[in-house]
Amino acid sequence: MALTPEKAKLLEKKALEIRRSVVESLIEAKSGHLAGALGMADIFAYLYFHALRHDPKKPDWEYRDRLVLSNGHICPVLYATLAHAGYFPVSDLKTLRKLGSRLQGHPHRDWLPMLETSSGPLGSGLSQAVGMALADRTDNGKTSDKQFYCLMSDGELDCGNSWEGAMLAGKEKIQNLTVIIDRNNIQISGFTEDIMPLNPLVDKWRAWNWHVQEIDGHNFVEIDRAIGEARAVFDKPSVIITNTIPSKGIPEFERKFEWHGKVPTSPEEVAVARRAFR
Repeated sequence: MALTPEKAKLLEKKALEIRRSVVESLIEAKSGHLAGALGMADIFAYLYFHALRHDPKKPDWEYRDRLVLSNGHICPVLYATLAHAGYFPVSDLKTLRKLGSRLQGHPHRDWLPMLETSSGPLGSGLSQAVGMALADRTDNGKTSDKQFYCLMSDGELDCGNSWEGAMLAGKEKIQNLTVIIDRNNIQISGFTEDIMPLNPLVDKWRAWNWHVQEIDGHNFVEIDRAIGEARAVFDKPSVIITNTIPSKGIPEFERKFEWHGKVPTSPEEVAVARRAFR
């Protein structure tokens, strides 16, 4: 489906609604991860309201596309997106991280059947997505038209099993697998290039036989073009490195690694965060 100017405007509106819900749920929870969740809102809006083949009324629909969230700590944006897409009431977002809630600090598939995996340990999601795509190929005797997406953080690329998954996917030429990396340059204890330098990141993925693109993760035209190009590649998996702004939308918090695992708690911080998304 073509991304018309009208559809792009709708996606901008959805991303704003998602960000607003992320902030409100985290303020209510008083703990969680803000920066990555806000930074990835545009990607989630694009996927769930334009690109993904899915059905909120039939979350186990056999022919749905698969989305694996490897960096499970940004689940507030996943929960907010699922709620706005109709998987459960938006009001449920206020139960985030509360005892007995199905919306825990990391996604738990037993409580949310629309999820493909439970996630928490960083670096595991890519291998899981690769396994799903290979199993689907084996079951069908060929590559199906299902699309497999794995969302990852740049910080989790410090984990060696991420590269094991990348190596296997390149070897197997899994053409219907697309990895989307949140390249926001921060992790919980500092900037990625200070903690464990990742560059040259593009060259690393190319070395494992991946089709690589690098885009502005807040530009819907670039996102759409990159997803379309990834789906047109038939001899290797694809990775889209999305340059994003952590805490996108709240200028006072943007690009500060301290907000990776922090939420607004003081009256002043709460006011600043809410004012940003009025």
